[in-house]
Amino acid sequence: MIGRDLHNTLDFRRAVSPITGTDDTAFVSQIIDMSSLLGLTFVIMLGTLADAAFTSTVLLEEGDASNLSDAAAVSDDDMLPLGTGQEAAAAFIQTDDDAIKKISYVGTKRYVRLTITPDSNTGSLPIAVLAVGLPRIRGEATGA
Repeated sequence: MIGRDLHNTLDFRRAVSPITGTDDTAFVSQIIDMSSLLGLTFVIMLGTLADAAFTSTVLLEEGDASNLSDAAAVSDDDMLPLGTGQEAAAAFIQTDDDAIKKISYVGTKRYVRLTITPDSNTGSLPIAVLAVGLPRIRGEATGA
């Protein structure tokens, strides 16, 4: 089997550092600068979820201000997978123990952020979010 180089073709960035939430406080990612990226996928990694009534909502926002003071919800056309309901598909409930979810951005705005808001979380919600980007120039990944 011939190996393929992923190391030099992907750019990794911290979105939400590993944390355990115990209430309904939203997890807001770092603002990701798209200037050196062609596309971006947020990878949501979960641990064991403890609250039986827990649900979540996911919101992907974009803008051109570096602090996202102009943040607007991303259009379905600028998210992958194509179609509708991408944010709902990336959300999770208590039975999603150890799940990995993803949502991708392919829009044209300079800055992007992901917000995950738990609802009815009174237990333990271990989560981390990794941003995986496709650099505009191959071999020039900056977050490795």
